[in-house]
Amino acid sequence: MAEGKKNALTLAPELMARVRQIQIRTHRLVSSVLQGAYRSKFRGTGIEFEEVRPYMPGDDVRSIDWNVTARTGEPHIKNYVEDRQLTLQLLVDTSRSMDFGSVAKTKREAAADVCALLSYVAMSQQDQVGLCLFSDEPGLYLAPDKGQHHVLRVVREVMAAEAGGSGSSLAAVLEHQLRHLKRRSLVIVLSDFLEVQEEDWERVLGRAARKHDVLCVRVFDPFEEELPKAGIITLRDLERRNVREIDTGSKRVRERWAADARARREHLLAALSKAHVDLAEVSTAGDVAEPIVKVFHRRARGNRVGGVA
Repeated sequence: MAEGKKNALTLAPELMARVRQIQIRTHRLVSSVLQGAYRSKFRGTGIEFEEVRPYMPGDDVRSIDWNVTARTGEPHIKNYVEDRQLTLQLLVDTSRSMDFGSVAKTKREAAADVCALLSYVAMSQQDQVGLCLFSDEPGLYLAPDKGQHHVLRVVREVMAAEAGGSGSSLAAVLEHQLRHLKRRSLVIVLSDFLEVQEEDWERVLGRAARKHDVLCVRVFDPFEEELPKAGIITLRDLERRNVREIDTGSKRVRERWAADARARREHLLAALSKAHVDLAEVSTAGDVAEPIVKVFHRRARGNRVGGVA
């Protein structure tokens, strides 16, 4: 695991300008949209009362509020906020496929937007933010820390990281987090999940979800889901470096492309459901904040883990 270097602190002017744009764009979203959705705490048995909500199967019966239960005729429980800070740990895929984009931004840039959104909200809550980049193996690592300078560096490292590796080693990076994250953390995995190499990554994800609060963010480009009707086009696979031509004018080709995309997504959803991990899906062509807000709102309402936003 490589420690943080200075490469992202001395970026080319054009890349610095893009980072600045992300900072400006996400600052507005943080203050107007995401602030109320972020939950910078774990629900537990701490010292500060948070809310009374309807009882759900699996809740601790010792937390039942008998006064509200008697008044409403339905069981309700008390929720408390634990008296400790949260560590937000960002695991960001920097494999070559993340540098693809057919519209306004690449998947890497969309992932950087999400990192900025969550990091600035965490900063406003005095939470620590950590970063781990990965492709076919764990890469640069920034230990959790607080402050605007650190948050800005997190965003710059995501944008400046050199794309590499053939595929994404989720199992390796999750194993690394299991060894190094000593306290329960909110772990966000940002990836396109296109080239997951290991067969056992789902098992490791389940282990991580039992120890930490894990959320996966699938970053995708519309071109990967549905081919435009544009005749014969040449594609170069960023992971395998091979080139091929496809006829997008063929209805059969377009249908097969879309079917393959649905199959990949269904496989991912099944794996995350088995591991009891939520999924947010962010498009390079859409608003990155909306799906993140939705998943945090759903979790705040106590809806079951394993859903999708």
